[in-house]
Amino acid sequence: MHEAGFVILSMHRWQLLLLLFLSACTKDGFLNIPEARIRVSADTLRFDTVFTSAGSTYRSFQLANDYDQPIRITAIHLSGGSQSPFKLNVNGRSGTQFTNLIIDKTDSLYGWIQVNIDPNAINQPFVVRDSLLIEFNDKTQKIQLEAWGRNAHFIRNGRITQTQTWTNDKPYVILGGLTIEPNTTLTLSPGTELYMHADAPILVRGSLRSLGEAENNRRVRIQGDRLDEPYRFFPAAWPGIYIQPGSTDNLFRFTSIKQAYQAVVVEQGANSLLPVLRLEQCEIDNAFDAGLIGVNTSIVAENCLISNCGQNAVLIGGGNYQFTHCTMASYANRYIDHKKPVLTLTNFSGNSTHPLQAQFTNCIFWGEGGTITDEVLLAKNSAAAFQVGFDHVLWKMQSTPTLATTNQILNNQSPGFDSIYSSNRYYDFRLGGGSPARNAGRTTPITIDLDGRPRTVGQPDLGCYEKQ
Repeated sequence: MHEAGFVILSMHRWQLLLLLFLSACTKDGFLNIPEARIRVSADTLRFDTVFTSAGSTYRSFQLANDYDQPIRITAIHLSGGSQSPFKLNVNGRSGTQFTNLIIDKTDSLYGWIQVNIDPNAINQPFVVRDSLLIEFNDKTQKIQLEAWGRNAHFIRNGRITQTQTWTNDKPYVILGGLTIEPNTTLTLSPGTELYMHADAPILVRGSLRSLGEAENNRRVRIQGDRLDEPYRFFPAAWPGIYIQPGSTDNLFRFTSIKQAYQAVVVEQGANSLLPVLRLEQCEIDNAFDAGLIGVNTSIVAENCLISNCGQNAVLIGGGNYQFTHCTMASYANRYIDHKKPVLTLTNFSGNSTHPLQAQFTNCIFWGEGGTITDEVLLAKNSAAAFQVGFDHVLWKMQSTPTLATTNQILNNQSPGFDSIYSSNRYYDFRLGGGSPARNAGRTTPITIDLDGRPRTVGQPDLGCYEKQ
């Protein structure tokens, strides 16, 4: 009896010791061991360039409890408090501080951070920082917050009613659209940047002159205003540039146009004394529907790259076109399938038919990763003239089109671009060392390439870039 009683007493003592041990590790049932840590989804949350006063998208974070006991968070708050440019949202509530939050065992808490940056006198990008502090069990964990801000000119429903010039002192953020009225000209100086909101087309009824220069920071850039991941890569981020009937004397030089739905559309003016649009050393990229659309108009393009668009160039309804040293190339990617030729030419549009005259010299027409076997599509209505020529070009075609005159064609030979990595969205359309397009062109009056570098005299390369 005494021995049994001793065993029972020993068991009670063991259970008591275990209870005391557990109570030392918990506090009101919550994990309280000194080495406990909350697993955070990221130690730093970074925001890409945010235009002042425009706000930003949210960045999310996760606080995970990997233990078999709940954790009580004493407080989550911004180090900068109410003066912080960052805003905090936890469990659907906004504020700068939240207290007495509980993360159940093997569960997570989710939150979001937004940043709003006030304007200042700095014209160059600047950085703002703060910290998100997570306090529990008498210690603190941090998530660093970092955002780049830029001051900008904000223009909503802009109307250009008298000739003017925009400089590159600050970028322009266009909301609701920009209209250039008849008999007026808007000039974009070297280095000017336009960031277009989703509701903001550029309607040109007068003239638009985009006068960039070869240096990277002197080129004119026109693109969507969402610079944060993943939106910075989305096509159809803004409608595009529409050069309307009656517009004349438009010039884009060293200009980059990206992320539009239809990047550049030009209507009518096929018989005007001057081209309705001149494109010199321009890049049109990542347009969802089409990079360049011409409808019975006149366009001259030199050293231009039209890349990775739903349709790169669509020239329909007749017109007058001259393309020299241009590259039209598309590779299927996660945003745009390559389902249509990089070049389409017709002398009709709907029920309208007009004469077509088009010449392509020292050009490349190429696509991969899609369903297209012929990258140049020609269609003719016999009721109007159809004069199309390809001279010294490289293209992907099953057979030479009978509707065009051709001279010195490199057929179905890969252009050997320098680097194409569609999975990483990296495209370098310069020519590699073994490209058949090297020294395959003929002499033209054009002496530079898209980079502003000199062309080889006598036998220049095909396409918009000259191998240096």
